[in-house]
Amino acid sequence: MKNARAIVVMGVSGCGKTSVAEGLAASLGAAFIEGDSLHPAANVDKMSHGIALTDEDRWPWLDTVGRAMADVLAGNGSVVVSCSALKKAYRDRLRFSAGGELAFVFLKGSRELLMSRMAAREGHFMPVSLLDSQLATLQDPSGEPGVVTVDIDASIEAIVASALDGLNR
Repeated sequence: MKNARAIVVMGVSGCGKTSVAEGLAASLGAAFIEGDSLHPAANVDKMSHGIALTDEDRWPWLDTVGRAMADVLAGNGSVVVSCSALKKAYRDRLRFSAGGELAFVFLKGSRELLMSRMAAREGHFMPVSLLDSQLATLQDPSGEPGVVTVDIDASIEAIVASALDGLNR
């Protein structure tokens, strides 16, 4: 990539953040960071026990994700991060922590599609029972500057292609 940039692939659990972010990173020659891997153990423990995170749980994690993006950008690299970023305040915190302009790819899908994808996953700490709390927390970012909204009722390859098209506009 000519110009360093940071892209956050966001949405509720089960929308395909990791797969799409990996695909975007590969297509763009950018680094990939799995946002979930930056959660402190206490957050993972809460979620694995079906307990939704509070804002207080999320702030330090969001700062860590933002700093990870800032580190890549400081080296003039580009980065794609998977991170739920459900509320506008979370996206603003990421923008601040990353120290730069961020693009967001919002992966949007129906509750039924998300439930079926979550039920099919193996070995993930996020139980299906937390989907409704995530959907209730989600503040749709469509229309915010730098946000590309992509419908997830397609193959990963098609979703990545749609995201790239939106990012390049």
